[in-house]
Amino acid sequence: MKRDYYEILGVSRSATAAEIKKAYRKMAIKYHPDKNPGDKQAEEKFKEAAEAYEVLSDPDKKARYDRYGHDAFQGAGGFGAHHMNMEDIFAQFGDIFGDIFGGGFSSQSRSHSYSSHRTVRSRGTDLRVRLKITLEDIIKGGEKKIKIKRKVKAPGTQYATCHQCGGTGRISRITNTIFGRMQTTGTCNVCHGTGQILHSREHGSDANGMLTKEDIVSVKLPKGVRNGVQLRVAGKGNEAPSNNGIPGDLIVQLIEISDDKFKREGNNLHHDLYISIPEAVLGTEKIMETPHGKIKLKLEEGIQPGKILRLKNKGVPDIDGYGYGDMLINVNVWMPKKLDKEQKEFFKKYFKHPNFQPNPGKSEKSFFEKIHDMFS
Repeated sequence: MKRDYYEILGVSRSATAAEIKKAYRKMAIKYHPDKNPGDKQAEEKFKEAAEAYEVLSDPDKKARYDRYGHDAFQGAGGFGAHHMNMEDIFAQFGDIFGDIFGGGFSSQSRSHSYSSHRTVRSRGTDLRVRLKITLEDIIKGGEKKIKIKRKVKAPGTQYATCHQCGGTGRISRITNTIFGRMQTTGTCNVCHGTGQILHSREHGSDANGMLTKEDIVSVKLPKGVRNGVQLRVAGKGNEAPSNNGIPGDLIVQLIEISDDKFKREGNNLHHDLYISIPEAVLGTEKIMETPHGKIKLKLEEGIQPGKILRLKNKGVPDIDGYGYGDMLINVNVWMPKKLDKEQKEFFKKYFKHPNFQPNPGKSEKSFFEKIHDMFS
């Protein structure tokens, strides 16, 4: 079982971005291969810290981890520094260390194979799509399959190391100023930071040697998600136009479809139930179709209009796992707008009968009391 990312870096869940970065830098220096040559355990801790920082340094990934834990990245392509080699880690995070270990991790010279001569790993762009979900999807969770179009490398496309930057994606320039000679480093203007340029491409591919491909992606829906929540499917975005690039991610924004029968309010569900005058007077049983399945309701004799029935744990599951909300059934008595002669005579007969005169007791709550109870 994976350790908690905050525990790995030794920070609290309320730690700021600067504190997380500082903690990672401390861990990475402690377990760096230069200080622990041949120590496999230190190498694993080094990778573990990189994986934790990869998540907690990204606001979107951190928000999903805070909400779902490690489950946020299961069944969605996955990611993690344990699947990287040292080259990947230094390429992605090396710039935060500064000038240590005799020259730094990013563009300074080193005696190891992950030196300044390494090529960078470019990353493809993210894709964004919207996914409509129903109330049943929200309550039950599960997986949804969606069709997307993404950029992939055309078969036979070949890339070569950029001649301008030597595959590093960055170039240094020396300029003479009134303060002396100054060196600046910037993105390569030939490969635009990818470290590679197109060598040959297949017929029909675009200027970067890419093709548009249709793909079916499975998206895992956590129970209790809300409208507007964004889910990230790792590695299902556009591929990078290079030999060793990393694909971008697919970002899925959830759009909740309004339900005809139930209105969601937080984790509670509201439903208007209409019954006839005879049903209100004599009592009845109703079979209701709900997102949880069929439910039998027993309405007692003389049930009053506006009565609210609360069904415990029949609402929406809490997204953080704190149980279910309730279902609130608002009882409405349907009044016919037209009556025939016989029906009118029936009601005229009891028009002034004491049993039909309004006589609310102390147990009958007012409209405002009902509203107060409902939102309490």
